[in-house]
Amino acid sequence: MAATPDFSQLDISEHEKDKLVGEVIRYILFKTEQNGGCPIKREDLTQLITAFGDAKSYIITSQLPADVYTKFVEDKSSSHMTGLTFVVVGIIHLCGGKVTEENLWHHLKRLGLHENEENHPNFANTKLALEALVHQRYLQKEKVNGPEGNIVYYELAERALDAAVNDRIKEYVTQIVQKDVVSLEAD
Repeated sequence: MAATPDFSQLDISEHEKDKLVGEVIRYILFKTEQNGGCPIKREDLTQLITAFGDAKSYIITSQLPADVYTKFVEDKSSSHMTGLTFVVVGIIHLCGGKVTEENLWHHLKRLGLHENEENHPNFANTKLALEALVHQRYLQKEKVNGPEGNIVYYELAERALDAAVNDRIKEYVTQIVQKDVVSLEAD
């Protein structure tokens, strides 16, 4: 059973607490939609309330069943970004959770996405589309100094490591691999 937060130290009434929670939730929902799913900075939330922990940003994730989310929430006009997210997270997942930028672009080139392309019909600038996945916390980007110069790594971040997302990625990748095996056996 989840513990109920103790607001007695804040010296606010139940009505004030409910109003504050409603304002925070409303703010989070609108800000998440406005920022394209990017995390919300702590400073933005502390303007509403000052009783937050040590986190630097907050991520809202949907708890809706997939069919309800698809019917009522999913934005069909951004399906290309959903597809890119799935492909990139899938590649990094198959590479063990971390991949060099060079290796990631090698795999994306095989799918027709080029690192320096600025006029892609769906993504415009493909490098910026990949950077959006970092801002939305699907990926972390890390620059490491090595003997051969700087190497950039992409690693799975909070949203990609979420149990529901991780399970769906594994399920879809398994389905793809099984289809490939079946089609090879048929040949």
